Amino acid sequence: MNISIVLILLLAGAAFTFFAGNKFASKIALLVSVASFVFTLYALNLYLNGADLSCKSIWIQNPKIYFSLAVDGLSLAMLLLTTGLLPLIILSGWVTKFENEKAIYSLVLFMAFAMTGTFLAADGLLYYVFWELALIPIYFIALLWGNGSLEERKNAILKFFIYTFGGSLFMLVAFVYLYQKAGSLEIESLYALALTETEKTWLFLAFFLAYAIKIPLIPFHTWQANTYSKAPAIGTMLLSGIMLKMGLYSVLRWQLPITDNAAKEFMPYILGVSIAGVIYGAVLTLRQKNLKKLLAYSSLSHVGLIAAGLYSLTIEGFQGAVLQMLSHGLVIVGLFFVSEIIFNRWNTYTISEMGGIRSQATKFASFFMILVLASVAMPTTFNFVGEFTILYSLYNVNIGFAIVAGTTIILGAFYMLRMYQQTMLGETNTKVFADVTIVEGLVLLVIVGLVFFFGLYPKPIIELITPSLQNILNQIN
Repeated sequence: MNISIVLILLLAGAAFTFFAGNKFASKIALLVSVASFVFTLYALNLYLNGADLSCKSIWIQNPKIYFSLAVDGLSLAMLLLTTGLLPLIILSGWVTKFENEKAIYSLVLFMAFAMTGTFLAADGLLYYVFWELALIPIYFIALLWGNGSLEERKNAILKFFIYTFGGSLFMLVAFVYLYQKAGSLEIESLYALALTETEKTWLFLAFFLAYAIKIPLIPFHTWQANTYSKAPAIGTMLLSGIMLKMGLYSVLRWQLPITDNAAKEFMPYILGVSIAGVIYGAVLTLRQKNLKKLLAYSSLSHVGLIAAGLYSLTIEGFQGAVLQMLSHGLVIVGLFFVSEIIFNRWNTYTISEMGGIRSQATKFASFFMILVLASVAMPTTFNFVGEFTILYSLYNVNIGFAIVAGTTIILGAFYMLRMYQQTMLGETNTKVFADVTIVEGLVLLVIVGLVFFFGLYPKPIIELITPSLQNILNQIN
């Protein structure tokens, strides 16, 4: 077996879902997503037993471009996140009735196909193609099935598209330049290039623009909150749970190893921007009155901390960042699902119109409370492992960075617990709020279970990713 089977399955599943019609679309999409996750687990087992899952063949003769997929612990971890979240995201869509279900579920699978390709590509142009392909389905998902008026959705998604596409053009220019230098865009060839310090500086900045927009880091974040709030929940989960990880992953896979010395030169400045994003995101979160926007800005704060771990250029920072990517993906998908459940019951995201839900739906409130505590990195949850490791890495770089970044725990606890009070507690609302259904409970139970399992026992993931991260650090050094 080679890893391309997962890509083929997702792409064929997207086509089959569309042609199956609206009646069976959601069921087939769920089946395909589960199958892709099972194949990923099988690939993980083969990889751990020493199998080579890579795939390489000539794609374009001139210029020489390969259809090259490579597998290591890091790419497998991101593949597990993508294919593991996909069934939960599709299942969460069952609580919402979509018009033209065959179209939206086929777009979800196609987006998963593109994101998976981004995590596996080992040729620069192939990686760029997958990177851009992921924009197309989310554009239509947000535009056609989003919240608010059509004009509001157009403005939000157009801004997102222009920002991310424009930033990616700088990355494309960087790849064109690298091809002229190496005669190939295979990742190992790019790693082996002897570049001048000036070349590395310009390449670092080109990659940084593309990734800072996708992550996003301040001041490139202005597209995020509106896009998250206007997209349907299923689209917001794809964006926050998986798509923003493309930028974080790419920093590790492409930017840092190719631009090594420039990365070291810019490290203090990027750390400063990342940590500023932690504080800025938290301050913006405190001001939000819309639940989806609050969660969007809290996500901005969390990814700032992840970026700080990556740019610390330490093995602990790399480990903490990848662990936090995975834990953030789980928790933020759960939180956006909670917001969608509330919207389906009461048709509002406005926090002031909520309250008293716990007295009517204790199971729902309990799930929500666990996700809130995980979001603020309560010990025994997955988020705690990642945040603690990142803060430790920042402490080793500069104690001031660690102290300032550590405020995310205090600020996060304040705004998340205050939000929980306002939405779940207080006087009983006159409107009826039904407790979780079987489907809703299953999605939330799986997420909560994984958050606690890996919070108590992160060893399998750490052992999976560490050799790959050490190789990347060796390349930088």
